[in-house]
Amino acid sequence: TMEFPKLPPQDGSVLSVVDMHTGGEPLRIILSGYPDVTGDTVLAKRRYAREHLDQFRKVLMFEPRGHYDMYGALLVQSEIAEADMGVLFMHNEGYSTMCGHAVIALGRFAVDYGFVKAPSSPETQINIHCPCGLVKAFVEYSNGKTGAVRFHSVPAFAFATDVKVTVPGYGEITVDISYGGALYAFVSAETFGMDVSKSRTRDLVDVATAVSSAVKSQVKLHHPVSEDLAFLYGTILTDGKDDFSDEPTANICVFADAQLQFVPVKVMLEFKAVSIADGLCFQVDRSPTGSGVTARIALQYHKGLIQLHQTRSFKSGTTGAVFTGKAVQETTCGDFKAVVVEVAGHAYYSGVASFTLENDDTLKNGFLLR
Repeated sequence: TMEFPKLPPQDGSVLSVVDMHTGGEPLRIILSGYPDVTGDTVLAKRRYAREHLDQFRKVLMFEPRGHYDMYGALLVQSEIAEADMGVLFMHNEGYSTMCGHAVIALGRFAVDYGFVKAPSSPETQINIHCPCGLVKAFVEYSNGKTGAVRFHSVPAFAFATDVKVTVPGYGEITVDISYGGALYAFVSAETFGMDVSKSRTRDLVDVATAVSSAVKSQVKLHHPVSEDLAFLYGTILTDGKDDFSDEPTANICVFADAQLQFVPVKVMLEFKAVSIADGLCFQVDRSPTGSGVTARIALQYHKGLIQLHQTRSFKSGTTGAVFTGKAVQETTCGDFKAVVVEVAGHAYYSGVASFTLENDDTLKNGFLLR
């Protein structure tokens, strides 16, 4: 058998990554090769990466190294003393403020890669500083092996309920908006005559994208901690089963919808690149969406549909993967009544890789196809 192959001599930079997935949703953890990200806070680092280093996001998220639905995590220094790591989240459009599936994966990764000097059994705590705040993860650890991960969210709250918005082709509909580290709009797929587990993904995406666009244009959003958090990250279509039950409730999250900026791709003659600014860019979460589960639990708690420490199961409408969630503590976020939510799931390793950027490669900066 061959040894693990090394890259031949070349003149470009090299970026090293570990690839994982949580419930089918990918996570590319960037280990080395990324330029330094400056800023006094993790939120400031997020702004700096977006304004000055965005070409590297495209290199690792876009083809030929990534794909339309790739998701990434860039490790950065945190300004919080109790944090074991800071992280920036990235995807095909930009940078999120929270990502639950990534936190679950990063929990395992942090223990396995020595971010904690002396892991303890049965669980090891990892403090992960996300742009939305400090998230505490708890990683199963036994006989040198990591397992399931649960995390405690930042304060999560119902931002607004029974909000009327007009969606082209569907008229006036009612949505709820809730925060779980990022703001989401929630609406039952039945509103549009669809089923989150059986309808075509393309049809679900079209509806969710239309809802996101309507909310963004018709609802003024804000956040009591920072205006950097006051944006709609996406829409989550549910099966409408919000009353407490031992049976799983299904949802599908469509996020990161925004106009893409033009990225020249001169050699593409026979196919269409999504890097042209002629439409919306979005991603479909393969997992039940960790921050979405957080926001959905906060919404159910606000409506009196679930009590503290009642555990619900949330199933992905795309892969069938399951996370569990429960409200574990009442708190506040500014003037909002909030809860800390515990979300649990499993993450798995997909592989490791070293990616190169050869200087004479005309496609080295990446492209997307739809």
